[in-house]
Amino acid sequence: MVRKRKSKKTRKYLGTRSHGRGNVKNRRGAGCRGGRGMGGIDKHKWSWAMNTDKDYYSKQGFKRPNRKKVKSVNLYEVNQRALLKKLEKKGDKYLFEFEGKILATGNVTVPLSIKASSWSKNVEKKLKDSGGEISKLGA
Repeated sequence: MVRKRKSKKTRKYLGTRSHGRGNVKNRRGAGCRGGRGMGGIDKHKWSWAMNTDKDYYSKQGFKRPNRKKVKSVNLYEVNQRALLKKLEKKGDKYLFEFEGKILATGNVTVPLSIKASSWSKNVEKKLKDSGGEISKLGA
């Protein structure tokens, strides 16, 4: 048995005046669809907006302002590199150059000569106690 494909409804309405929409004036303007475009989005089209475009009423919450991310390294990490002989030794001091900030976490057991962009205030004290020094990078 061969089935016939379903034909379009418009073919059925050829020759009729209103295509099954009742009065000729019905479905004429944008009033039949609740307004053009985003008209009525916060009234009768609100549920549609919530389902399809949740950010239409702006995202909720707070966004932190962008901060500059500065590379940082702790003193104990630099000290560890020196102990593992991963730093160049010049005289009796190990040389370390870093384009970022040196933080004072940890202890220093070997004399270090550090060149860095910036450092915290306790770094100088810890380096002097171990016989090291710190200076600005590029100076």
